[in-house]
Amino acid sequence: MTQAERARNFADLHVPGRPLVLYNIWDAGGAKAIAEAGAKAIATGSWSVAAAQGYGDGQAIPLDLVLRIALRIVETVDLPVTIDFEGAYAETPEEVAANVQRLIEVGAIGLNFEDQVVGGNGLHSTEAQAARISAIRQAATKAGVPFFINARTDLFLKEKDRGKHAELIAEATERAAAYAQAGASGFFVPGLVEPQLIGKICKAVDLPVNIMAMSGAPTHEDLASLGVARISHGPGPYFTAVASLAERFREATGAKTG
Repeated sequence: MTQAERARNFADLHVPGRPLVLYNIWDAGGAKAIAEAGAKAIATGSWSVAAAQGYGDGQAIPLDLVLRIALRIVETVDLPVTIDFEGAYAETPEEVAANVQRLIEVGAIGLNFEDQVVGGNGLHSTEAQAARISAIRQAATKAGVPFFINARTDLFLKEKDRGKHAELIAEATERAAAYAQAGASGFFVPGLVEPQLIGKICKAVDLPVNIMAMSGAPTHEDLASLGVARISHGPGPYFTAVASLAERFREATGAKTG
């Protein structure tokens, strides 16, 4: 398939009530392993990609290295590949568009794009983030790729008190509407785990809704019944893999923890 065909195929996999499950990986080897296990698409996790190279999260890993890793993944699997691109390593719409252009050039068909101020405080205003999303859409259109822009809001991750998440639903839906108008393809709400609130988002938002599997989140089956169209696993697969690696090392060497 061409890059554009892969992008369209990826978009078609987002079906409310029959969610696409993405088991986020961090390198070409992991992508190949889950492709051979039956994955329909490949997604990276920014935390995992950075950690696998010895970096912290929050755009600490150099952009050039992220793009090289993305290229190796794209060249290794014959599946749609979407990249967790954090804040696109840029602030202004023009800079965002330039960096996403580079991501498109390595063969990615989509990205996660978050609205928190990476390395700063709080979130970009709705208007500012919509302008950044619009710039991505224009760059993708110019490249001839129906790029899947998974617009992520960090409202719920920023608010650690889950008891206050209901107060954020109105702003989340307002952001979703603005992001959709700007050209977003999906709406990602990591950190939201309350079933009733997830259901409200799914009903109120016109875009396919993406939930992250995490402690306290509903099961995949329950998320499907709520109308979720995509389930991501974030850094969870990396945590599991490195914990298993450490355990196998202890078994092989007789080393003791700590």
